[in-house]
Amino acid sequence: MAALAQTKELFRNANAVCFDVDSTVIKEEGIDELAKFCGVGDAVAEMTRQAMGGSVSFRAALSERLSIIRCSREQVKKLITDHPPQLTPGIKELVDRLHQRGVKVFLISGGFHCIVEHVAAQLGIPSHHAYANRLKFYFNGEYAGFDESQPTAESGGKGKVVAHLKSNYGLQRVVMVGDGTTDMEACPPADAFIGFGGNVVRHQVKERCTWYVTSFTELVKELEKT
Repeated sequence: MAALAQTKELFRNANAVCFDVDSTVIKEEGIDELAKFCGVGDAVAEMTRQAMGGSVSFRAALSERLSIIRCSREQVKKLITDHPPQLTPGIKELVDRLHQRGVKVFLISGGFHCIVEHVAAQLGIPSHHAYANRLKFYFNGEYAGFDESQPTAESGGKGKVVAHLKSNYGLQRVVMVGDGTTDMEACPPADAFIGFGGNVVRHQVKERCTWYVTSFTELVKELEKT
């Protein structure tokens, strides 16, 4: 109980809150939606489950999934236009409340920057506060790979982003919120982790984190205590 109280206190007094995007800030997994749009949904969804469960390295899973999808620049644009990412209920109010309190909000995603920046814009989060993987395309728009230098392209990458944020912004109290093992592994360097199960429940996350919520309303209510 002491650990739960401490996590809640850190959240109420955070300098910054970092959110995972897929299945946390938005209802779906961006890479799975892209795969379905490109006609290879089933094969890629199974790899996503393995990656989120921690049974394969994130970089390997990302590379394998993208090599199956092989999306063009035009397909990515059309996906965002025809099937824009769906925000999880309550996230807009939560981000607004955090901003009102002067708390910095960041998005840290193993998904794709072209989708994440669209989500950031919907939530009023500056684009430079969004960290995600970047797809590469040839001049003709065909798939050319992904930027492997991005920290979010590897296991443990979200923790590297948090460490970078703490150093660059001088942040003392950073909270990470997410549904997967890659989010939980970002604490430390994050000072606290909140597991989120509003879209999908990852049992290893639910069992191991000190505070697990299924609605962003719970976090809004916690802020109202101060």
